Amino acid sequence: MAFRFWRRIRIAPGLTVNLSKSGASLSMGPRGAKLTVGSRGVRTTAGLPGTGLFYTTQASGKTGRGPTSQHSAPTVSRGSRLDLGFFQRLVAPAGEKAFVDGCRALVEEDEEGGLAQLRGAANHADAAYLAGFVSLKRQQLDDAVTYLSKAAANASSLGVLFGKYGVAATLSLGIADGVTVHVGPTLEGVLLGLIEVYQEQERWREAIDCLERLRKMDPNDILVRLSYSELLIEARPDDKGICRRVIALAGDVENESPLHAALMLYKAKALRGLALPGAAREVLTVALRRRKDRSDELLNALRYERALVYDALGQKARARKELERIYAHDRHYEDVAVRLGLE
Repeated sequence: MAFRFWRRIRIAPGLTVNLSKSGASLSMGPRGAKLTVGSRGVRTTAGLPGTGLFYTTQASGKTGRGPTSQHSAPTVSRGSRLDLGFFQRLVAPAGEKAFVDGCRALVEEDEEGGLAQLRGAANHADAAYLAGFVSLKRQQLDDAVTYLSKAAANASSLGVLFGKYGVAATLSLGIADGVTVHVGPTLEGVLLGLIEVYQEQERWREAIDCLERLRKMDPNDILVRLSYSELLIEARPDDKGICRRVIALAGDVENESPLHAALMLYKAKALRGLALPGAAREVLTVALRRRKDRSDELLNALRYERALVYDALGQKARARKELERIYAHDRHYEDVAVRLGLE
């Protein structure tokens, strides 16, 4: 999990300059679909409708490989970046000073100091949001539940202080094999954080309650369906009723994005759990047809599941071929080395 803070300055409709601690980037495009050009290359951002969340894919990096762009990031002076000086220039009321000081500490990667300040401002939803996710990152799970629950209870105020002080903040949250979403100060983001904490604590009932709350907001949300499926399979992988439920959640999912591919992975796991390896193989084959924008972790997870499916079908040679491909990328992945007889 990683935090990112920046100042966002709108200079024209659909055109935004983002000033961070390390420099500047230029974002172009309508809400929900952005192309960002910066020192780390070109990044495409796709919003998840109705959630306030998004995921990104890197189109090119410093190596020069991949698509290029005619656009370049603006050059800004170090004094214009998001740094300690920016926060020191802010004048905050006494009740909000701890929030500003907490953000300043986190920008300087002082988690302990930042968390101490944010605890003192946890009556503000944005401070509770940050305190909750910092606590989750530090594996202080009971504290994470306390602060994220406060943020959820005061959801109508989420984003108010960030907006007031001209600071944007997101954090990267892994929700399934090879799938990371970027969470901002929204109720949906807070609930996803709570789900992660409850899963860590194996408090399945509370995690499911949060997912049901998200489903009521948007029953067709791909992220919620993926999170729900991952939770159910992790909690009770051998329960045939759970497998049927995951298949229903997945529905006729198609390979449209990394999120959809991950949901196909859990659908395949559920089909294998119901002793339907042929159907599972078909789902995985479709999921693996597209590799662009898919992380190595996600692709390895899909290949590993297909190896298990081939094994269930008695196709030992194909199963081994899949395992060898995984081993070539990551020799420590799951029990691949053991299955190949290398350990």
